[in-house]
Amino acid sequence: MVEGYGDIHAVNTREMIFIMIFISFDMILGAYLIGNMTALIVKGSNTERFRDKMTDVIKYTNRNKLDKDIRSQIKSHLRLKYESSYCNASILEDIPVSVRAKISQTLYIETVQKVPLFKGCSNEFLSQMVMKLNEEFFLPGEVILEQGSVVDQVYVISHGRLEEVAIGEEGSEESIAELEPHFVFGEVAVLCSIPQPYTVRVSELCRLLRIEKQAFTGILKLYCTDNRQILNNLLKGKDTDLRIKQMESDITYLIAKQDSELALGVNSAAYHGDLYHLKGLINAGANPSKIDYDGRTALHLASSRGFEDIVRFLIQRGGDVNYVDKFGNSPMLEAIQAGHDRVATLLLHNGAKLNLEDSGSYLCKVVVDNNIDFLRRLLEYGVNPNSKNYDQRTPLHVATSEGLHIVAKILIQFGADVLSEDRWGNTPLDEGRRCGSRPLLNILEEAKVGFTIEHSGSFQRTD
Repeated sequence: MVEGYGDIHAVNTREMIFIMIFISFDMILGAYLIGNMTALIVKGSNTERFRDKMTDVIKYTNRNKLDKDIRSQIKSHLRLKYESSYCNASILEDIPVSVRAKISQTLYIETVQKVPLFKGCSNEFLSQMVMKLNEEFFLPGEVILEQGSVVDQVYVISHGRLEEVAIGEEGSEESIAELEPHFVFGEVAVLCSIPQPYTVRVSELCRLLRIEKQAFTGILKLYCTDNRQILNNLLKGKDTDLRIKQMESDITYLIAKQDSELALGVNSAAYHGDLYHLKGLINAGANPSKIDYDGRTALHLASSRGFEDIVRFLIQRGGDVNYVDKFGNSPMLEAIQAGHDRVATLLLHNGAKLNLEDSGSYLCKVVVDNNIDFLRRLLEYGVNPNSKNYDQRTPLHVATSEGLHIVAKILIQFGADVLSEDRWGNTPLDEGRRCGSRPLLNILEEAKVGFTIEHSGSFQRTD
């Protein structure tokens, strides 16, 4: 009996040992599986990236022996970025652009519309702005921009407060302004291409919307009117903002420079026949009648080059068809001079005039140059052939004195008076007789007879 009992006890002991080993193995296997599953889940996640980033930062701070305060600020900022990563733009990077645009409109448009710097700007401009915004959080005490640094971001305050501080030569600080929600900073440095005037530091936990300098300036180039509006908004704040008041002349110069560049862009597109580029500039707010340094408009240049489609577009957009440049030329005169009759006719039908300040002197010069085609076109478009210069001489006086019988014939065809007197009492007929050209004299005598018959009831003069 004793031996049987011992055998049973040995068997039970072995079973218990087996059970214990099995349970231990099961626990180890379970832990292994759970650990691997957790690793698979965590791998590539924000948590792993945060952990790896924090490890790298700790190594970096230890290697460079940074002080405790800087270490603390770096770690705090990393934790804040991790905790607020649900709003990071990287989450949306795989979403179609059209959907991201709608999300940006929903999240940011209301904030951007309340920014004083963007007051009066078009909805299209604001829509482009919000699509390029990125959201970030910053802890109290963090410096966003340092005085004298090169700025490549523009920030809009969505929530929280910051302060602008002027740093003296000996490290002294002077508080310049407190920045509240809907304020912008970094814009002066970006727009005026200067170093950051003041240090910007976080006063309380803040949520900022930032846009890259390249994206911001790129949008401004597309929306010329809004660009000008933003600069004007900057100037309006000069009475309350010391930094703007100090740079008033710089901003004024920048406005003038942009206006000049815009005019050059419009005129260049008109001169080269680039209708697509011209439409883009004018649709963005460029003035189609803006003059260049010679007082020439886009219509002058397009008319002189014969670009009928561009002339028609400029007229539709309000281009001034009768503007005279500093040389006394109108768009219509440019077209006529270059022989672009279709353009000249188009201008004429839209109310254009030659607007010759001194048509007599102008026609006399054309006659002296013996420019027969140009003279004919001028007369066809209504220039008076009997216009007189400062000596009361008509173009026919000049033509007959020079023996230009073809020119004289054209002038007479358009109604030139062979008996008109200059300041010395000489007529074109007198000039022709002195010239001694028989063909010319025949033309003049024939014209005199016709003129005498036509005016026989009132004209009694004989030679």
